[in-house]
Amino acid sequence: MSSTNSPCAACKFLRRKCTQECVFAPYFPPDQPLKFSNVHKVFGASNVAKLLNELNAAQREDAVNSLAYEAEYRLRDPVYGCVGLISLLQQKLRQVQDDLLNAKKELSTYIGPSAMIPIINLQPPGFFH
Repeated sequence: MSSTNSPCAACKFLRRKCTQECVFAPYFPPDQPLKFSNVHKVFGASNVAKLLNELNAAQREDAVNSLAYEAEYRLRDPVYGCVGLISLLQQKLRQVQDDLLNAKKELSTYIGPSAMIPIINLQPPGFFH
């Protein structure tokens, strides 16, 4: 039960009484109905309740945040979900890394290649793919 004595977003959505033992109440406050609605549409309330009951209390908040994020992106992109966004961001990162490397190569033509050796050697692992 939330601190304001109003039912949590899950109990309100499911039209049931929100008790002190409600597993959803700490993670789906009354002012975030869309968060629970999305999670329910994608994963189902009973599956989420089972998952939360299997986790220790320290892990539950991270699990709910992850489920909410995944549910939101699964509803936005039913085929790829959040993996589509991750893939897009990885592609952009590779492009920026390539652009940076090309800029450093061009800069080395103006200031001399020996001046660029320390900069090129400082690249993070996996920078060159």
